[in-house]
Amino acid sequence: MARKAAKRSFGSVRQLRSGNYQARYTGPDTVRHTSPVTYTSKMDAEAWLVDERRKISSGTWTAPARIQPVEVEEPVALTLSVYTRNWLAGRLTKGQPLKPRTRHHYERIIATRLEPELGALPLEAITQEVVRAWYGRQDAKAPTMRAHAYALLRTIMGSAVEASLIRANPCAIKGGQHSEAVHRARPASLTELEAIVNALPEKYQLLVLLAAWCAFRYGELAELRRSDIDLAMAVIHVRRAVVRMPGKVVVGTPKSRAGIRDVAIPPHLVPAIERHLDVHAQSGRDGLLFPSQTGENLSPHTFYRHFERASASAGRPDLRVHDLRHTGAVLAAQTGATLADLMGRLGHSTPQAAMRYQHAAAERDRLIASRLSELASGGDRVPSSRALQQAAEQPSGSGGDGPGAR
Repeated sequence: MARKAAKRSFGSVRQLRSGNYQARYTGPDTVRHTSPVTYTSKMDAEAWLVDERRKISSGTWTAPARIQPVEVEEPVALTLSVYTRNWLAGRLTKGQPLKPRTRHHYERIIATRLEPELGALPLEAITQEVVRAWYGRQDAKAPTMRAHAYALLRTIMGSAVEASLIRANPCAIKGGQHSEAVHRARPASLTELEAIVNALPEKYQLLVLLAAWCAFRYGELAELRRSDIDLAMAVIHVRRAVVRMPGKVVVGTPKSRAGIRDVAIPPHLVPAIERHLDVHAQSGRDGLLFPSQTGENLSPHTFYRHFERASASAGRPDLRVHDLRHTGAVLAAQTGATLADLMGRLGHSTPQAAMRYQHAAAERDRLIASRLSELASGGDRVPSSRALQQAAEQPSGSGGDGPGAR
């Protein structure tokens, strides 16, 4: 229903439900005439009335009805599909455009999770009840994707609130954007790591060593070049990363700004790096450390096939390539690295991820404390944890070599 028109000496102006303004007046022909278009501001509607009155006074007036009117009563409702398309086109993260892989991930979620059920709905029609019903229909067997879809919808609707398109964010499911990890990474032991490296073709061995000891991402390793290696300072400069998109390969900056970093090389890796540079890396300053057979960036699928066979032969078929980064992070945490140290070495922009590895180091610290007790109880001989447990279970005062016996 339109709001009550404002009274004027000549004509009137009323505000429509759309928020636009419409002007009307009675002309010399005694017919009620309406402005052929609506206006976004009241001042523009009043200006139209002033112009019509001037024409009447000067004798140049022509009835607006003789001009083909353009009725613009109400705008078309803004649907989630239309808004999301515009949102994605202009989305920035910390002032920067989305990374190609992130944009592709969002596009996939929108096309497969949001668009089919919610895309045709006006933003105002997406209520808490609608969101809860949609969330309940998402596949519970794919908790990570369900959490990602909800988190993206929550972000999109949050932007709509900021743009004053809706009053409140309808995404209010507590913990909806979180999910339990389906794959829990267990770091490789040093023995397992050595077995995996030995089972790989020589040209891929350094890749695994750097992933494990320097905690690099695969995309960072695949784009490393000779100019990034400074053996004199024992530092690797991480400045770029490569990602594979459908039908193309994109080389850009690392995952986040913090990903641009200098990583100190553990001294025991220097000989392996020198040998790799001599035998397997491309020549020239910009030569790739790990080129494919065609001289391009090494495809992850090519390397994964070799890695899966090697990890299976080492008794760790569950180990993924990205778990090597987890291994390196835990190793760094076990040295006593601070949270800031871990963030810098791993290229994390927030502390949450790095804290996981400190927790892992805390578990290792408890094991170390237990082994210290074993040393104290066994003198020069270090008993096993099983022997220590058996000794602790002996009744007080019984014979044998208990924990306090000499």
